[in-house]
Amino acid sequence: MQIVTTHKNTDFDALASTIAATVLYPGAVPVLPKNLNPNVKAFLSIHKDVFDIYAPNQIDLDQVDRLIVVDVNQWNRLDQMKALKEKDELEIILWDHHPIKGDIQADQQFCEEMGANITLMVRELRKEKKVLTPIQATLFLAGVYEDTGSLRFPSTTSEDAYAAGYLLECKADLNILSSFLRPAYGEKQKGILFDMLTSAAKTDVNGYSVSINKVNVKGHVDSLSVVVQMYREIMDVDAAFGIFTTKEHKCMVIGRSTAESLNVGTIMRSLGGGGHPGAGSAMLKKCVNPETVEKMILELIEGNQHSSVQISDLMSFPVFTVPSDTRMKEVAFLLREKGCTGVPVEEAGKIAGIISRRDFQKVRKNSALNAPVRAFMSLNVVTIDPWKSPAEAARLMVKHDIGRLPVVEDGHIIGIVTRSDAMTYFYDLLPD
Repeated sequence: MQIVTTHKNTDFDALASTIAATVLYPGAVPVLPKNLNPNVKAFLSIHKDVFDIYAPNQIDLDQVDRLIVVDVNQWNRLDQMKALKEKDELEIILWDHHPIKGDIQADQQFCEEMGANITLMVRELRKEKKVLTPIQATLFLAGVYEDTGSLRFPSTTSEDAYAAGYLLECKADLNILSSFLRPAYGEKQKGILFDMLTSAAKTDVNGYSVSINKVNVKGHVDSLSVVVQMYREIMDVDAAFGIFTTKEHKCMVIGRSTAESLNVGTIMRSLGGGGHPGAGSAMLKKCVNPETVEKMILELIEGNQHSSVQISDLMSFPVFTVPSDTRMKEVAFLLREKGCTGVPVEEAGKIAGIISRRDFQKVRKNSALNAPVRAFMSLNVVTIDPWKSPAEAARLMVKHDIGRLPVVEDGHIIGIVTRSDAMTYFYDLLPD
C-alpha cells in the first residue's frame, strides 16, 4: 500500500501537491491531516465527491510500504505518521520546495527551492504528459497562487509563472479560484486586529523594522494569518509577528515578512514550525511565556546576519567525558575540579547519558557515591548535529531547560556547546 500525505494545517499548496502525487503515482491513497486551513476545508466540502481523501485514522500503517511526503520535510509536522518513522523496509519519496533541509530521510528526493511546491510537481506532470482535468488544474493553480501571493511574493520564481500559465492552458477556472482564495475576515478577526493596533510598537532589529504583538485569544479563531498580514501592512514594517495564546496554554506564532533577507520560515523552523521566506508559523503546545517567545524571535532575527555560522564553529572540543562505570564520588570530584556543572557519559565509544550536579540530588545515602554513574545519569540526552545553527541550539536549550548540548556525529561526541556559547553568538560577541 502506498499513501501520500502532507503537513498539518494543510493549505492549498499542500492539498494540490497531495492530489498531484496521486496522478504521478497511480494507486497512491491521499491522506490529509485532521487540521485543514479554513479555505481548504470549504473547498473540500464542495468537491468531496471528486477527491477520494482519507483521514490518518482510516489507514492501517502496518500495510504501508511506500510513503510519499509533499510540501514538508519534517516528521513532527505530519499527522499520526510517527509509527512509520521507525518502520523497516519503507520506501519514502519526498517532494519539497523549502530551502532548509528537514529530518525526513527519503529514498527519492525531488527538492528544489520554488515559490510553491506544486510548481515542482506540475513540471513533472508536464514531462510525463499527464492529462489534467479542469478541477485538478484549478486546485493546482490555487496552490501556486496562494504560496506566491498570486506571483507577487519575493520568493516567486519564473518556474511558478510557467506553471500558472500551463494550468490556465489546462482550463483552470479563475472564478472558482477567486472564491476560495478570498480569506475569511469577520468580527473576531477585526477585534483581534484592533487589539493589536492599540498596543502596537515598532522596533529596529538588525536593520529591519519589526513589530511583535502578543494577544490572548478566546476560543477558536480562523484566519489569524490574514490578521497578521493586515497588521504588517498597516504598521508598514519589514516583518510582523503575532504571538497568540489561549487559556489552554497553547501558543501559535505567525510571521509575515516582505524583506527578502529576513526569512520568516527559518525563524519559525527554529521554533518548531515551518514556512517560507515571506510567511511561516509555529504551534507551541506546552505552556510558554509569550515574553520568552518574543525575546527568542528578536534573537533569531539578530542571528540572521550569521546564518552561515554552524554549531561546529562555536562548540568546545575536545570534550571531557567519563566512562559509564565511573563511581559517583569520582564524578563529583571531577566536576568540582573542572568547575563545570555537567559532563557527558560514554559507553563503548558512544554517548550513553549525561550527569549534572542536579542528578546528585538523587543520591540519598553516602554509600550510593560508590555506585557507577550509569545508575544516576540522565538517559534522555538532547544532542545536536555539528551542521545545525546556533538558533536551533538556543531553541533546544529553551525547550528542554538545559544549559549544554553535546555535539554528536555518527553517534560519537565531537564537541559541546553551552548556553553561554549560544548567547555569545546571538549578542554578536564572536571574535573576528
